[in-house]
Amino acid sequence: MKKFEIGKTYYTQHACNSDCIIRAKCVKRTASTVTMVTGMYGERTYRIMRDSERFFHAEAIRPYGSYSMAPIIDANRECA
Repeated sequence: MKKFEIGKTYYTQHACNSDCIIRAKCVKRTASTVTMVTGMYGERTYRIMRDSERFFHAEAIRPYGSYSMAPIIDANRECA
């Protein structure tokens, strides 16, 4: 399973607007949480989702909540 790494930036597209790119930079992590810096909330700590068989085969977070169309950032989508 791919994991978030400190110092790397990850991204995703918003479900309703593909022109909206959401980026988050990993600044700190533990075994169950990761601290990311995003444009909307600044530095914030998130619980890591680990459902490797169903979704991404990677760690993932929901930076803007858990509503039906909420964006999900996973460790497979690293910015170049």
